[in-house]
Amino acid sequence: MSLPFNASEGLIVTQVILEGPSRSVSAYLALDTGAIMSVVDRRILLTLGYDLSEASELVQMTTGSGVEFVPEITVRRIEALGQERMNFPILCHIFPPSATVDGVLGLDFLRYGRLVLDFRAGLITLD
Repeated sequence: MSLPFNASEGLIVTQVILEGPSRSVSAYLALDTGAIMSVVDRRILLTLGYDLSEASELVQMTTGSGVEFVPEITVRRIEALGQERMNFPILCHIFPPSATVDGVLGLDFLRYGRLVLDFRAGLITLD
């Protein structure tokens, strides 16, 4: 399954569905092949019904401003680019109000597929 993206914009953003203990939500994540793990904004995980104080562990995350320790939450389900992952670990981080996305979709989601970015056609495929 191929999905369109705007090849002339800075970020490649994809809509994802995240499922938690109390509900499912739609979010917009930037595709980031430089991120080892996927990261979602704190408010999204709270909306899903996760108690961030009960995170399984804190993970060291290097950002542009330094090193932080952030909660790792296992979401029940994530669906993106026509693919689905169950019991998927995601890092929780606070994104600034100026952020145009709700997080990043990292290599952990992409790792077991074949990712094709066709900039001429403006299509992204993960199979």
